[in-house]
Amino acid sequence: MPFTPGRPLAEAKADLFKALAHPARIRVLELLAEGEQTVGALAEATGLELSHLSQQVSVLRKAGIVDSRRAGNNVICRLCDPQTAELLGVARRMLTVHLRQGQVLLQALSGADDAVALADSVRGASTASEA
Repeated sequence: MPFTPGRPLAEAKADLFKALAHPARIRVLELLAEGEQTVGALAEATGLELSHLSQQVSVLRKAGIVDSRRAGNNVICRLCDPQTAELLGVARRMLTVHLRQGQVLLQALSGADDAVALADSVRGASTASEA
């Protein structure tokens, strides 16, 4: 995945986002944003079996997002670039804004006093009386 000359930038970006497109990989990155972690610690924190975790870390390594090294019997993983944590933060802020906008819309719909709201309340009352 890393950028190579002549490769379209949009393609490289798409590959980066594909590597991020799994909840387990996102959780691993969130943990690594706190600092280096052993594979054992990552497995414990994520609840993933070692074989599944190894597959997910391998995808992140191939994408150039995570690096790992051996230290005795342990494999220690880390983020290659601290901006990965910033990217996760941006994603969190985007989701927060989206959810807040949804709550505002829901409140507006719940408090609406228009013909559609009246029709819904009449329909709801007639359905309840039929039951």
